[in-house]
Amino acid sequence: MSISARLPVFPWDRLEPYKATAAAHADGIVDLSVGTPVDPVPDVVRQALAAASDSPGYPLTYGTAALREAAAAYLRRWHGVTGADPRHVLPLIGSKELVGWLPTLLDLREGDQVGYPQLAYPTYEIGALIARAEPVAYDDPVTGLDPARTRMLWLNSPSNPTGRVLPAAELRRIVDWAREHGILVVADECYIELGWEGPQPVSVLHPDVCGDSHDGLIAVHSLSKRSNFAGYRGAFLAGDPAVVAELLGIRKHAGMIVPQPVQAAMVAALGDRAHAVEQKELYARRRGALRTAFEGAGFRIEHSEASLYLWATRGEDCWETVADLSKQGILVAPGEFYGPAGSRFVRIAFTATDERVAAAVRRLG
Repeated sequence: MSISARLPVFPWDRLEPYKATAAAHADGIVDLSVGTPVDPVPDVVRQALAAASDSPGYPLTYGTAALREAAAAYLRRWHGVTGADPRHVLPLIGSKELVGWLPTLLDLREGDQVGYPQLAYPTYEIGALIARAEPVAYDDPVTGLDPARTRMLWLNSPSNPTGRVLPAAELRRIVDWAREHGILVVADECYIELGWEGPQPVSVLHPDVCGDSHDGLIAVHSLSKRSNFAGYRGAFLAGDPAVVAELLGIRKHAGMIVPQPVQAAMVAALGDRAHAVEQKELYARRRGALRTAFEGAGFRIEHSEASLYLWATRGEDCWETVADLSKQGILVAPGEFYGPAGSRFVRIAFTATDERVAAAVRRLG
């Protein structure tokens, strides 16, 4: 069987008819379905990219020393990861690439299981299927997974799609269990800077979670949301020295290399806090406006204490909600995309421009 035959239909293709309906609205579509950045790339990032544009030689798979130090310093300063070491950092061609290929790179195969949250980014499942491993959705990994067969465990806090944050004590409980059974924990922390209310997001590499060792742990970080970097495809992982070394060795052979100008842009993005604070303030205003509007229109918002989304329901099948909103020119993502438990929810991104957010608010009012 071919790899593509093992995979489900690409979920976003199913949304196309509703996108066409929304696009036919007299005032145009308000696309709140995909969490893609819409604001300008920060000047500091663009200038760094331009300055490094004359890069005729091959870049390093390991990344420049400056990039690995910038990533480690970012983890230490802003996320309290006191043990962050530039030797144990690896740049990525965007985080989705890593999510999709990690089970294969770690030599998982038939009979091995990959645990991932019951409501989750679909690519966790896809990565397992590509490797011929078995994806297993969990509510609580400690009670819901088979420790004898589980080789890898995905955590995602803050969650996509729900925005739920796992506190440090909960993360530690899971990490302790995984270490006891020799299971690699991989934490997708792409939304870690976007906490809004309740407990602030914490990294799995924080000493309150893992003590003074990163053994058995990998944290994945993306610049897409923080720095409007999605078009550049820049991310990084950090953690267990042996796992980082193994992945580096494979990626060298496979040519999985971040372009040199993008590496320079990553250094600039990681080293500049001002643009990230400004961007978060933009999202906070959009979030507040959309939350008020959707609640006023009869929706109930669950979790959503962090990330770039509102997890919303009005007690009906998600496709009914998608269809109804599309007639108002508003496109949202059906919760079913993220697992059967989301069948009565929709995910609402607040990554539209201020003008489009204002249009959605008017229509919902």
